[in-house]
Amino acid sequence: MNTFENLQLGFNKELNAYHVGSHPKNLYGPVHYTLSMGGKRLRPVLLLMAAEAFGGNTEHAMPAALAIEIFHNSTLVHDDIMDKADLRRNQPTVHREWNTNIAILSGDLMILKSYEALNKLDTPHLSSVLSVFNRITAQVCEGQQLDLDFENNNEVNISDYMDMIRLKTSVLLAGALEIGAIIGGASKEDAKKIYCFGEHLGLAFQLQDDFLDAFGNKNTFGKKIGGDIVANKKTYLLLKALELTQGPYRDQLTSLMNNKSIDENEKIAQVLQIYKGLKIKELAEDAMLKHYDKAFASLKDVQLDEIRKHALYQVSEKLIHRES
Repeated sequence: MNTFENLQLGFNKELNAYHVGSHPKNLYGPVHYTLSMGGKRLRPVLLLMAAEAFGGNTEHAMPAALAIEIFHNSTLVHDDIMDKADLRRNQPTVHREWNTNIAILSGDLMILKSYEALNKLDTPHLSSVLSVFNRITAQVCEGQQLDLDFENNNEVNISDYMDMIRLKTSVLLAGALEIGAIIGGASKEDAKKIYCFGEHLGLAFQLQDDFLDAFGNKNTFGKKIGGDIVANKKTYLLLKALELTQGPYRDQLTSLMNNKSIDENEKIAQVLQIYKGLKIKELAEDAMLKHYDKAFASLKDVQLDEIRKHALYQVSEKLIHRES
């Protein structure tokens, strides 16, 4: 069995060799820029790992891995526009480096290119793979819309939020594992179980993203610390704080959210002070670990030799301790 690092190197080699096009320059340039920004390549590598775990050939699964990564990056380009984000992986976002119209169009092109890559998949299970891919790409859009809806909805609770991040973030990671399992020849039952593993892994991953946005290190996180706080994004941390606050704390928190003239750094500092008083950091860590535990439990139920699951367990352990 290959390690995550070996498959990551192999995937990056394929991605670097992938020719997306060149003319017009302002359409294809942002696609090259986005795909070359780096990142862990978590989703495509997990797809390759799942394919290999069930006896498949990683080379045969590579077109699906490319499709997942290209589609994932298209969502980042569009998300950054909606979030008005300036940085992605410590580099200017596409709409800042070019402009919003170009970013929208290049993101759209990447969706098409993901299907183009998937169409090169040589497997008798192509219909099943397409069914999963279509399902999860639609769900990502559903999750993004819910995220936008939440901006003007003051009745959002943690249950609503968890459903939103399941759709927006978790299903793509889970679907990548399911697609890899299908390509590898897994039974329907095992493909669903490994999807469940990925779903909880994805939920933990997003909760950790929320956590790092508030408590991480900018140099390793790749984005501005406190960006969610400035934007009043309804993250697990904010919703948990609103759930727990009463009296002066709640008044202060809602006042900070409604204050459009406060200095950004001052707002971040004050909100983090409230989080400290409510032990939000510890509560968020507990929520993350619960989903990691559920992920491990789902993986344990998959009918594979433990040696074939070992690399997946290792990846999960690394994600628990990630800083970016």
